[in-house]
Amino acid sequence: MIYEVTRFISAPFLHLLWRPTVTGAEHVPATGPAILASNHLSILDSTFLPLVLPRKVTFAAKAEYFGNPLTAFYMRATGQISVDRDTASAAQGMLETAAAVLEAGELFGIYPEGTRSPDGRLYRGKIGVAWLALRTGAPVIPVAMGGTDKALPPGSVLPRPARISVTLGKPMTFTGDERDARTRREVTDQVMAAIQELSGQEYVPVYAASVKARAKSA
Repeated sequence: MIYEVTRFISAPFLHLLWRPTVTGAEHVPATGPAILASNHLSILDSTFLPLVLPRKVTFAAKAEYFGNPLTAFYMRATGQISVDRDTASAAQGMLETAAAVLEAGELFGIYPEGTRSPDGRLYRGKIGVAWLALRTGAPVIPVAMGGTDKALPPGSVLPRPARISVTLGKPMTFTGDERDARTRREVTDQVMAAIQELSGQEYVPVYAASVKARAKSA
Protein backbone atom coordinates (compact mmCIF):
# COMPACT_ATOMS: atom_id res chain seq x y z
CA MET A 1 0.00 0.00 0.00
CA ILE A 2 2.79 2.44 0.92
CA TYR A 3 4.52 1.56 -2.36
CA GLU A 4 1.43 2.51 -4.37
CA VAL A 5 0.90 5.75 -2.44
CA THR A 6 4.54 6.79 -2.84
CA ARG A 7 4.39 6.01 -6.55
CA PHE A 8 1.12 7.93 -6.96
CA ILE A 9 2.56 11.03 -5.32
CA SER A 10 6.00 11.01 -6.98
CA ALA A 11 5.20 9.79 -10.49
CA PRO A 12 3.67 13.03 -11.88
CA PHE A 13 6.58 15.07 -10.52
CA LEU A 14 9.20 12.73 -11.97
CA HIS A 15 7.47 12.53 -15.35
CA LEU A 16 7.11 16.31 -15.53
CA LEU A 17 10.76 17.05 -14.79
CA TRP A 18 12.53 14.27 -16.71
CA ARG A 19 9.94 12.84 -19.13
CA PRO A 20 11.50 9.36 -19.15
CA THR A 21 10.97 7.24 -22.24
CA VAL A 22 10.60 3.47 -22.19
CA THR A 23 11.18 0.92 -24.93
CA GLY A 24 10.37 -2.76 -24.63
CA ALA A 25 7.99 -2.60 -21.68
CA GLU A 26 5.97 -5.33 -23.37
CA HIS A 27 8.73 -7.78 -22.47
CA VAL A 28 7.79 -7.57 -18.78
CA PRO A 29 5.14 -10.20 -18.03
CA ALA A 30 1.80 -8.99 -16.72
CA THR A 31 1.97 -11.61 -13.99
CA GLY A 32 4.54 -13.99 -12.60
CA PRO A 33 8.19 -13.64 -11.65
CA ALA A 34 10.97 -12.00 -13.63
CA ILE A 35 14.45 -10.70 -12.90
CA LEU A 36 15.17 -7.20 -14.20
CA ALA A 37 18.96 -7.14 -14.70
CA SER A 38 20.13 -3.58 -15.33
CA ASN A 39 23.25 -1.55 -15.84
CA HIS A 40 23.86 0.85 -12.97
CA LEU A 41 24.71 4.50 -13.64
CA SER A 42 23.09 6.35 -10.74
CA ILE A 43 21.07 5.89 -7.57
CA LEU A 44 18.16 7.19 -9.66
CA ASP A 45 18.08 3.93 -11.62
CA SER A 46 16.02 2.37 -8.82
CA THR A 47 13.55 5.26 -9.11
CA PHE A 48 13.03 5.45 -12.85
CA LEU A 49 12.92 1.76 -13.74
CA PRO A 50 9.86 1.08 -11.52
CA LEU A 51 8.37 4.41 -12.61
CA VAL A 52 7.87 3.24 -16.21
CA LEU A 53 6.43 -0.17 -15.31
CA PRO A 54 2.93 -0.92 -14.04
CA ARG A 55 4.12 -3.63 -11.63
CA LYS A 56 5.99 -3.27 -8.36
CA VAL A 57 9.73 -3.91 -8.55
CA THR A 58 11.73 -4.93 -5.48
CA PHE A 59 15.42 -3.97 -5.39
CA ALA A 60 18.35 -4.63 -3.11
CA ALA A 61 20.09 -1.45 -1.93
CA LYS A 62 23.28 -1.04 0.08
CA ALA A 63 22.76 -0.68 3.81
CA GLU A 64 24.32 2.79 3.92
CA TYR A 65 21.26 4.21 2.12
CA PHE A 66 19.15 3.23 5.14
CA GLY A 67 21.21 5.20 7.67
CA ASN A 68 18.93 8.25 7.60
CA PRO A 69 15.39 7.54 8.95
CA LEU A 70 13.71 9.58 6.22
CA THR A 71 15.75 7.95 3.48
CA ALA A 72 15.18 4.54 5.03
CA PHE A 73 11.42 5.10 5.01
CA TYR A 74 11.48 6.09 1.34
CA MET A 75 13.67 3.12 0.39
CA ARG A 76 11.37 0.65 2.10
CA ALA A 77 8.28 2.41 0.77
CA THR A 78 9.57 1.99 -2.77
CA GLY A 79 10.20 -1.72 -2.36
CA GLN A 80 13.92 -1.76 -1.62
CA ILE A 81 15.59 -4.11 0.83
CA SER A 82 18.77 -3.38 2.76
CA VAL A 83 21.88 -5.46 2.04
CA ASP A 84 25.35 -5.37 3.55
CA ARG A 85 27.71 -5.85 0.62
CA ASP A 86 30.81 -6.33 2.78
CA THR A 87 30.27 -9.97 3.74
CA ALA A 88 29.59 -13.10 1.70
CA SER A 89 26.95 -14.29 4.17
CA ALA A 90 25.03 -11.03 3.84
CA ALA A 91 25.16 -11.23 0.06
CA GLN A 92 23.82 -14.78 0.14
CA GLY A 93 21.10 -13.69 2.52
CA MET A 94 20.06 -11.02 0.03
CA LEU A 95 19.89 -13.61 -2.74
CA GLU A 96 17.73 -15.87 -0.60
CA THR A 97 15.38 -12.95 0.05
CA ALA A 98 15.31 -12.16 -3.67
CA ALA A 99 14.52 -15.79 -4.45
CA ALA A 100 11.56 -15.61 -2.08
CA VAL A 101 10.33 -12.48 -3.88
CA LEU A 102 10.50 -14.30 -7.21
CA GLU A 103 8.92 -17.47 -5.86
CA ALA A 104 6.02 -15.29 -4.73
CA GLY A 105 5.51 -14.32 -8.38
CA GLU A 106 6.92 -10.80 -8.16
CA LEU A 107 9.55 -8.75 -10.01
CA PHE A 108 13.05 -8.35 -8.64
CA GLY A 109 15.52 -5.77 -9.90
CA ILE A 110 19.25 -6.41 -9.68
CA TYR A 111 22.42 -4.66 -10.82
CA PRO A 112 24.83 -7.42 -11.82
CA GLU A 113 27.78 -5.00 -11.71
CA GLY A 114 27.23 -4.81 -7.95
CA THR A 115 27.85 -1.08 -7.75
CA ARG A 116 27.43 2.04 -9.87
CA SER A 117 29.72 2.43 -12.84
CA PRO A 118 32.55 4.83 -11.96
CA ASP A 119 32.80 6.22 -15.50
CA GLY A 120 29.72 5.28 -17.52
CA ARG A 121 31.19 2.07 -18.91
CA LEU A 122 29.70 -1.39 -18.32
CA TYR A 123 31.69 -3.63 -15.99
CA ARG A 124 31.90 -7.36 -15.40
CA GLY A 125 28.83 -8.86 -13.78
CA LYS A 126 28.75 -10.72 -10.50
CA ILE A 127 27.19 -14.17 -10.51
CA GLY A 128 24.23 -13.41 -8.20
CA VAL A 129 21.94 -12.82 -11.17
CA ALA A 130 22.79 -16.26 -12.53
CA TRP A 131 22.22 -17.92 -9.16
CA LEU A 132 18.77 -16.36 -8.98
CA ALA A 133 17.82 -17.34 -12.52
CA LEU A 134 19.02 -20.92 -12.13
CA ARG A 135 17.59 -21.33 -8.63
CA THR A 136 14.11 -19.98 -9.37
CA GLY A 137 13.71 -20.55 -13.12
CA ALA A 138 12.53 -16.93 -13.47
CA PRO A 139 13.32 -15.27 -16.82
CA VAL A 140 15.95 -12.55 -16.90
CA ILE A 141 14.98 -9.32 -18.66
CA PRO A 142 18.06 -7.23 -19.58
CA VAL A 143 17.65 -3.52 -18.96
CA ALA A 144 19.62 -0.49 -20.14
CA MET A 145 19.22 2.74 -18.21
CA GLY A 146 20.27 5.92 -19.98
CA GLY A 147 20.78 9.48 -18.75
CA THR A 148 20.38 8.84 -15.03
CA ASP A 149 24.08 9.55 -14.52
CA LYS A 150 23.49 12.97 -16.07
CA ALA A 151 20.42 13.62 -13.91
CA LEU A 152 22.27 12.73 -10.70
CA PRO A 153 25.97 11.93 -11.16
CA PRO A 154 27.70 9.90 -8.44
CA GLY A 155 28.64 12.22 -5.60
CA SER A 156 26.03 14.85 -6.47
CA VAL A 157 23.22 15.77 -4.11
CA LEU A 158 20.89 17.83 -6.29
CA PRO A 159 19.43 16.35 -9.50
CA ARG A 160 19.60 18.24 -12.77
CA PRO A 161 17.69 18.17 -16.09
CA ALA A 162 18.53 15.24 -18.36
CA ARG A 163 16.92 12.95 -20.90
CA ILE A 164 16.29 9.60 -19.27
CA SER A 165 15.57 6.41 -21.15
CA VAL A 166 14.75 2.85 -20.10
CA THR A 167 15.21 0.04 -22.62
CA LEU A 168 14.11 -3.51 -21.84
CA GLY A 169 15.18 -6.52 -23.89
CA LYS A 170 13.58 -9.88 -24.57
CA PRO A 171 13.36 -12.33 -21.65
CA MET A 172 16.22 -14.78 -21.32
CA THR A 173 15.67 -18.20 -19.74
CA PHE A 174 18.38 -20.45 -18.35
CA THR A 175 18.63 -23.98 -17.04
CA GLY A 176 21.37 -25.64 -15.04
CA ASP A 177 22.72 -26.15 -11.55
CA GLU A 178 23.07 -22.92 -9.57
CA ARG A 179 25.83 -24.59 -7.56
CA ASP A 180 28.07 -24.96 -10.60
CA ALA A 181 30.53 -22.05 -10.82
CA ARG A 182 31.16 -22.38 -14.56
CA THR A 183 27.43 -22.35 -15.33
CA ARG A 184 26.91 -19.27 -13.15
CA ARG A 185 29.70 -17.42 -14.93
CA GLU A 186 28.44 -18.37 -18.40
CA VAL A 187 24.90 -17.22 -17.59
CA THR A 188 26.14 -13.97 -16.07
CA ASP A 189 28.30 -13.21 -19.11
CA GLN A 190 25.33 -13.80 -21.42
CA VAL A 191 23.21 -11.41 -19.37
CA MET A 192 25.93 -8.75 -19.43
CA ALA A 193 26.29 -9.13 -23.20
CA ALA A 194 22.55 -8.55 -23.60
CA ILE A 195 22.71 -5.43 -21.41
CA GLN A 196 25.69 -4.14 -23.39
CA GLU A 197 23.83 -4.65 -26.68
CA LEU A 198 20.91 -2.57 -25.36
CA SER A 199 22.97 0.18 -23.74
CA GLY A 200 25.79 0.52 -26.26
CA GLN A 201 28.23 1.01 -23.39
CA GLU A 202 31.87 0.06 -23.67
CA TYR A 203 32.38 -3.21 -21.80
CA VAL A 204 35.21 -3.58 -19.29
CA PRO A 205 35.97 -7.19 -18.20
CA VAL A 206 36.82 -6.29 -14.59
CA TYR A 207 34.66 -5.63 -11.55
CA ALA A 208 33.61 -2.01 -10.99
CA ALA A 209 34.24 -2.39 -7.27
CA SER A 210 37.89 -3.22 -7.98
CA VAL A 211 38.27 -0.09 -10.09
CA LYS A 212 36.77 2.03 -7.33
CA ALA A 213 39.02 0.44 -4.71
CA ARG A 214 42.14 1.15 -6.76
CA ALA A 215 41.05 4.76 -7.27
CA LYS A 216 40.60 5.25 -3.52
CA SER A 217 44.01 3.80 -2.71
CA ALA A 218 45.83 5.80 -5.39
